[in-house]
Amino acid sequence: MYKESTGRPPHIGVHGHRRLTKSSRATTIVGLDIGTTKTCAVVATSTAAGLDIIGVGEAPCAGLRKGVITDLEETVRSIEAATEKAERMAGVHISHVYVGVTGEHVQSTNNRGVVAISGDDREVVRGDVKRVVEASKLIDVGADRQIIHALPRHFTVDGHDGVTDPIGMSGARLEVDTHIITGGNTFITNVLKCVHRAGLEPAGVVFEPLASSAATLLAEEKHVGVVLLDIGGGTTDVAVYASGGAIHTSTIPVGGNILTNDIALGLKTTFSEAESVKRTLACAMPDDGGAEFTVKTLDGRTSQPVTRAQLRSIVAPRLLEIFRMAKTQLDRLPRDVILAEVVLTGGGAHLAGIERAAADFFGMPARIGVPTSIGGLTDAVKQPEFATAVGLVLFGPKGDGAIWHNGRSKTFFGKVTGWFGDLWN
Repeated sequence: MYKESTGRPPHIGVHGHRRLTKSSRATTIVGLDIGTTKTCAVVATSTAAGLDIIGVGEAPCAGLRKGVITDLEETVRSIEAATEKAERMAGVHISHVYVGVTGEHVQSTNNRGVVAISGDDREVVRGDVKRVVEASKLIDVGADRQIIHALPRHFTVDGHDGVTDPIGMSGARLEVDTHIITGGNTFITNVLKCVHRAGLEPAGVVFEPLASSAATLLAEEKHVGVVLLDIGGGTTDVAVYASGGAIHTSTIPVGGNILTNDIALGLKTTFSEAESVKRTLACAMPDDGGAEFTVKTLDGRTSQPVTRAQLRSIVAPRLLEIFRMAKTQLDRLPRDVILAEVVLTGGGAHLAGIERAAADFFGMPARIGVPTSIGGLTDAVKQPEFATAVGLVLFGPKGDGAIWHNGRSKTFFGKVTGWFGDLWN
């Protein structure tokens, strides 16, 4: 793999920080969330109590549209700026990152694999578990696609289903139900190309709603049945969990930016003014409709009065459209799937009244999801817009959560080698 020489000593990073040694790098994890409006890098370190956040960096990003790279150089600059800020805060050099991906090119399906238990004593071992998951991945994904994740939902041993860890159990036949997520080669390659040009190496690729779920959902919620809606700038990611595992994941090609665009058009103001109005005054539910405020005109020289009712008449229909698109995804679930809660995260979750609007629309309780179960700079990242970046450091090292996983995925690095082989060799 080609990488431009910097002329620095091998242990000195691009920003003058000393590179982490092999032993220290093993305990430092970095998540890189490349979004439509911003790039966020989160650095975590492993402690006896778990993971602690030691660095956070953000930078504006205008190189993506709906989760897809549209400007390589702009995206590279955004990655460099975000990682440099995170490095300075953490006091380490970032070399490897877990990268979040999203977009309509990502698709999911459920499949089943079956193998014979191989040991002479008919006891399930790690090799059997790995073989059965590999068997579940034997699906036709097309030459232009790659499997990103194969998430075991539950195992079955000789007809006894609902098994979460079959290792050590006796039987002759092992089955697994998996949730398989695939992505377009071209789209993922372009993301990884930007990461590489920024002087970084991918430690893994994670579909973003899985990362957000790892940071915000409780195990009890995943068991009972929960819908995660991660409302970003250009996309809304959907993840549905039931009986402890993911059963549906998808991406809707609309996000918070469409609300900003509607406000700008409806109030005849600039995008930046509309974004400010959305963040400070917009509400998803009826409020004081008679209250007035002013917004700058397009030329910025004058202002015009607007009522809260006018603003809500712009925001509420578009939000309901996002909810309807999500509901269309839920309508594809099997009829026996019972859902008990909606969790809203991402920058769009800051919209005032969105919890009540979601609860009314979906007919179930709703809450705002913020990163939990992680220490360190909790005040800095305990916001819904950090769910994906924090989730990347939680989910990434575990791979697909398979019980045999230990360290980095060789399968993933094989894919990365293949993707970059066409680019750099």
